Amino acid sequence: MKQEDIPQDPGALQNFTKEVSYAVDKDGKYVTELSTGWEVKIKALDVAWNDIEKKVADARQKVLNNEASPLLYFMELKLMNIDILSAYTGFWKWQVKRHLKPRIFEKLSDQKLQRYATAFDVTVEDLKNRHWHESGV
Repeated sequence: MKQEDIPQDPGALQNFTKEVSYAVDKDGKYVTELSTGWEVKIKALDVAWNDIEKKVADARQKVLNNEASPLLYFMELKLMNIDILSAYTGFWKWQVKRHLKPRIFEKLSDQKLQRYATAFDVTVEDLKNRHWHESGV
């Protein structure tokens, strides 16, 4: 691709980041150039963010229906999975899976909840009180 052909399509991330692209300059040498975006990539990112928003909404509903603990909601909101949450908290994966059950979660000590709160960058109060279901924490 020629240097002047690097895409500069506006997108959701254009004010936050730019992407390095390789191109050929007028002398035929490879150079790096910053790009604000490419329409195809922008559309793909929009689809991905829509999927994430749906997963967060589904997780919120499962928590409200008492089908899952608030950990599920915060995992989806913070783009974590069981492996990542296990690594951040020091809990074994099987423990995290168990803590996803509402009746088990309700029995967790504040000390254990603090480990989750720290990983999610929220308060223990946020985990316990579920006021986030209205405010969209």
